Amino acid sequence: MPLEIVIVPCLSDNYAYLAHDSQSGQTAVVDVPDAAPIIEALNTRGWKADHVLLTHHHWDHVDGLPDLRAAFPDLKVTGAKADAHRLPDLDLAVSEGDSISVGGETGSVLDVSGHTVGHIAFYFAGAKALFSADSLMALGCGRIFEGTPPMMWQSLSKMAALPPETLIYSGHEYTESNARFALTIEPENADLISRAAQIRALREQGEPTVPATLATELATNPFLRAHHAEVKEAVGMANAPDDLVFAEVRARKDSF
Repeated sequence: MPLEIVIVPCLSDNYAYLAHDSQSGQTAVVDVPDAAPIIEALNTRGWKADHVLLTHHHWDHVDGLPDLRAAFPDLKVTGAKADAHRLPDLDLAVSEGDSISVGGETGSVLDVSGHTVGHIAFYFAGAKALFSADSLMALGCGRIFEGTPPMMWQSLSKMAALPPETLIYSGHEYTESNARFALTIEPENADLISRAAQIRALREQGEPTVPATLATELATNPFLRAHHAEVKEAVGMANAPDDLVFAEVRARKDSF
C-alpha cells in the first residue's frame, strides 16, 4: 500500500501533511506550521508522529515543532544540510539525492532552492507524491526571497521533469489568487479557464485545492510554462531565454 496522505490546514493558509505507512504504522509530518491541528489530526486517526520532514526554515513551516516534539518526544526531524544553521535541531541532515524512509516507503530529496537557498522537496515515487512546500505551488511558485530567477527556474524545471501523474502537495492555499494572475498571462488557455472555475467552486465549499497533478500544472501554471511560445509572446519576450521569461512572469506576479 502506498502512503496515505492527509492534508492538515494550519494558520490562515498553510498546509502541513501527514504521510502514513499503514504496514509499519509509521507517520511522517511534512512541515509544522502549528502543532495543534496536526496533533488533532494524528489523534483522530490513532497515529503518532515518528518523523518530521522540514522543507525550509521559514517560521510558518517550523514554529509548531517544539509543541509537536513535546507531544511525541521520540520523533526524528529531517531537514536540509544546507539550511541546518537556520532550522531547528535536526536528527538527519540531507542533501539532494539522499533517500529517506517512512516505514517501507522510500522518498528522495530534491534541492529546489529559489524561494530560499536550501529549500528542499520530498518525492515519494511509490505514492506519486511530491511535497514541494513553497517552491512549486498550485498554479504558482514561491516568491524569490533568497535565490535568483535562474535558480528558481532550474528548480521548477527539475520538478517539471517528474512523472506527469505526480501529485503536487504544496505549502499554502494560494490557488484562487494564483488563478486570477495566471489568467492575465494566458486568458485564452482553455485548461486554465476550466481549472479556475473548478478552484472557485472548491473554495466556495471550503475545500482545499491541493493536491494537483503535475500534468495539470504543466498545462496551466504560468511559472512552469515560461518556455512556451504562448507565454513568451504574452509577456513580449518571444525570443528571450526561458529563465528571463520566467523572471518577467515572477516580477509581474510580485506586483499583481
